[in-house]
Amino acid sequence: MIEHRAATLHTMEVLNRRQLLALFAGRMFGQGVSTRGVKALPRGKPSGIPFRANLTDIAAQAGLTAPVIYGGIDRKDYIFETVGCGVAFFDFDNDGWLDIFLLSGTRVKDAPKSATNRLYKNNRDGTFTDVTARAGLTRTGWASAVTVADYNNDGFDDLFITYYGRNALYRNNGNGTFTDVTAEAGLLASGSPSRWGSGCTFVDYDRDGHLDLFVANYLELDPKTLPQPGANINCTWKGVPVNCGPRGLNPGRLQLFHNNGDGTFADVTESSGIGTKTTGYAMTTVAADFDNDGWPDIYVACDSTRSLLFHNNRDGTFREEALLRGVALSEDGMEQAGMGVAIGDFNLDGNLDLFKTHFADDTHVLYQNDGKGVFEDVTLRSGLGVETRYIAWGTGMVDFENKGWPDLFVVTGSVYPEVARLRPEYPYKTPRLVFRSLGPSKGGVKFEELVEEAGPGVAAVHSSRGCAFGDFDNDGDLDVLIMNMNEPPSLLRNDVTGTGHWLKVLLIGVKSNRSAIGSRVTCAYDGKIQAQEVTAQSSFYSVSDRRLHFGLGPAATADLTIRWTNGGGETITGVAANQLVVIKEGSGVIRAEKWPKR
Repeated sequence: MIEHRAATLHTMEVLNRRQLLALFAGRMFGQGVSTRGVKALPRGKPSGIPFRANLTDIAAQAGLTAPVIYGGIDRKDYIFETVGCGVAFFDFDNDGWLDIFLLSGTRVKDAPKSATNRLYKNNRDGTFTDVTARAGLTRTGWASAVTVADYNNDGFDDLFITYYGRNALYRNNGNGTFTDVTAEAGLLASGSPSRWGSGCTFVDYDRDGHLDLFVANYLELDPKTLPQPGANINCTWKGVPVNCGPRGLNPGRLQLFHNNGDGTFADVTESSGIGTKTTGYAMTTVAADFDNDGWPDIYVACDSTRSLLFHNNRDGTFREEALLRGVALSEDGMEQAGMGVAIGDFNLDGNLDLFKTHFADDTHVLYQNDGKGVFEDVTLRSGLGVETRYIAWGTGMVDFENKGWPDLFVVTGSVYPEVARLRPEYPYKTPRLVFRSLGPSKGGVKFEELVEEAGPGVAAVHSSRGCAFGDFDNDGDLDVLIMNMNEPPSLLRNDVTGTGHWLKVLLIGVKSNRSAIGSRVTCAYDGKIQAQEVTAQSSFYSVSDRRLHFGLGPAATADLTIRWTNGGGETITGVAANQLVVIKEGSGVIRAEKWPKR
C-alpha cells in the first residue's frame, strides 16, 4: 500500500504542473461548457467482420408512445431545460420480466398534462402497459436521475429520484403500488427549492447489510437570478447566444445518507468526508470497488470541472483521490464535460474499468484499471479517438453479440437547438454510436465504430440523454432503453445471429443487502475472465437490469466466483450456458431458467 501510494504521488508530482496550467487555461475559454477542441483521428480500414447484433427501435409497437417532456423544443432559455433525465429497467413486481420506468421534465410555461414520470408494466409479449397512476408514481417536475434497489430488504425494489427541487424516495409496497416516504425516511433535506439534484446511487459503504444513499447536486440555482442567453462569455457557444452555464453558476454539493436499518436515513455528509468536496458540477455517480480491496468506492463524473473518485477508507470515511488515480482529467490534463459513465471489464483482466462521455469537439475517455485502482487513459490506442462530433450522454459497456468481449454504446444529442439552426454542422438530433470490440491486438484491445451497421435503431437521430441496458424480452441478449428529449423513448430490441452463448446471473443477498448492490461476479469462460459488479446507477442518471449478463462466445459452460458485498465469497463451477441462474448468498444456485430463443 505504501509503495502504491508513493507511485501515485510521484505520478501526481510529474503531471501536476501541466495539469494545473491546463485547468486555468480551461477557465479562460469563452463558453459555459468545457471542451478541448479535439480533432478526430482518421478512421482505419473497416475490419469487414460481420456485426451479429441488429438493434431496431420497437417502442411504438411496444406501446411506449407518450413523449418525454423536457423544456422547450425550438429554444431553451435555461440550463435546467437542457440536461434531461434518466431511465430504468427494473422488475418492480418480481415476475421475472423487466418493467420500464421513465423520468420526465416539464416546461417553464404551459406544461402539457403528459409531463409526468411513467411506469410501464411488461406484458411478457413485447408490449407494455402504463400503470403510473395505479402505482402512485404520477409527478410533474424537473426529474433528473433515478437509483433502484431494495433499501429496506423486504424483497421489492424501491426508487429514489433526484429533482431540480425536492427529491423523492418511493417505497415499493409489494402490491404494485409505491408510497412516497421521503419525509418519514428523513430525506427531505436531500432536496431544496434551489438545489438541482443530479446523480444518485444506493451503496452499502459500511457493509452492514443496509443500503445507504449517495446524492450529487449539479447546481444551486435560482431562475430569477440566471442571466439571459448571450449575456456573458458563459452564455454563448460557437458564437451563438445560448442558455448560461454551468460555468459562472454555483456548483451543488455532495451528500451521503446512512441507512439506520429502520426505514430512516441519517445525514453523514460531513463526518464521512464527502462534504469536504463541493467544487464540481456533479453528474452521473457510480459506486463500485475500483481498487479490489472489497469495499465500494464512489466515482462522480463532473461537467467542466475535474471528476471525483472517493476512496473508501473502510472506517465510514472517504478520501477524494481522482487526480492521484488518473480519472480526474483527460490524458493531457484538461477538464472535460463529464456526463455519462460506463463500468465494466473491457480487456478481460478481472478489474473494473471506466468509460466516460463528454461534449462535442472532444473524445470520450476509456480508463484502464491496473487492479489497484490506478487508471490509465487508453482512449487513443483503443481506437476511440475517431469520434468527436457529438455531445454524448448515456453509455454502457455491454456485449451485444454474445461473443465474450464487451462493446461500448453511446447515446448523443445536442443541448442547443438555437445553434443547430445557424450551424448545421452541429445538429440538435444525432445518431447513437456502437464501438464494437475487436478483441486484443498489438497495444491492447481495439474498438471499431459502427452506426448503420449496428441497425436502424442506432442510425436514427434523436436528442437523447439517459439509457439503460437489459433483456426486456428474455431472449438471451441485451436490449437498450433510451430517453429522447420531447419525443417518445426508444426501445432498441437486439436480434442476435450467430452461435455465441450467454449466461445471466441474478444475486440475492442474505447477510449482504438483499439487492446485492456492490457484489461482484467474476466469470471464467473459454480461457478468459470477466468481472462485473451489481450497481444501482451508471450510464447517464439511469439504472440497468440487475441480472448480470455475460457473453460467452463459443463456451458452453462457465465458472463463477462471487464476492458478496460483505466480503464473503463462493465459487460455482461448470454452470451451463444459455440460462439465467439465481444465486442466493450462502445457498448457491437456487433456481435456473432456460429461455427459449424468441
